[in-house]
Amino acid sequence: LDTMLGSLQSDLNKLGVATVAKGVCGACKKPIAGQVITAMGKTWHPEHFVCTHCQEEIGSRNFFERDGQPYCEKDYHNLFSPRCYYCNGPILDKVVTALDRTWHPEHFFCAQCGAFFGPEGFHEKDGKAYCRKDYFDMFAPKCGGCARAILENYISALNTLWHPECFVCRECFTPFINGSFFEHDGQPYCEVHYHERRGSLCSGCQKPITGRCITAMGKKFHPEHFVCAFCLKQLNKGTFKEQNDKPYCQNCFLKLFC
Repeated sequence: LDTMLGSLQSDLNKLGVATVAKGVCGACKKPIAGQVITAMGKTWHPEHFVCTHCQEEIGSRNFFERDGQPYCEKDYHNLFSPRCYYCNGPILDKVVTALDRTWHPEHFFCAQCGAFFGPEGFHEKDGKAYCRKDYFDMFAPKCGGCARAILENYISALNTLWHPECFVCRECFTPFINGSFFEHDGQPYCEVHYHERRGSLCSGCQKPITGRCITAMGKKFHPEHFVCAFCLKQLNKGTFKEQNDKPYCQNCFLKLFC
């Protein structure tokens, strides 16, 4: 072919037709006499300007240069563009960089509900991104009172955490003065309801019994409150009579019922 081209050039010159080469091909290093492609600061035979990876002729299509070599658009993106962690496809336009990975913007969403992240951003757990709601629902400590996630201030008591507004008596919902409370079955109570749950309220005055106690008629009493229902004289446990679920001293019982 080179011999034929040389003869043709010689014959044309004899006929007075100038045949000046348009350049030297960047691939085969031979003169270009016909169509020429100029790219990357060089000239090429059209058939020699090909993708470095797939060897297909680039022609007039878009191409990318890397390390002085041309690549068709498809191969360049497949070989060198960042890849989406979700779909593993090349990222051609906008990119989200998060969790030390790259993502298509449409593929970066909450790992639990699939919602896109708003202005509040996202929270990370074990290499996954979560919206604020799901993150706290799934991973934040839960209140011992309402079982909802604790997001800010909390009280630590009874081996669990509580919203400050939830750490109240479980019976009357009264806040504890100076943080003082009583525990029964793992729950906090005020003094009155603690003793009520334990059955240690005085049946006479309905106040807690913390010292000596008299048990009679299936109830508990402060000693000074275990009195005759008629004359109000203080009784001893073994010296009373019972009538209609009330205690009476011996004299009042005889006067009233005998």
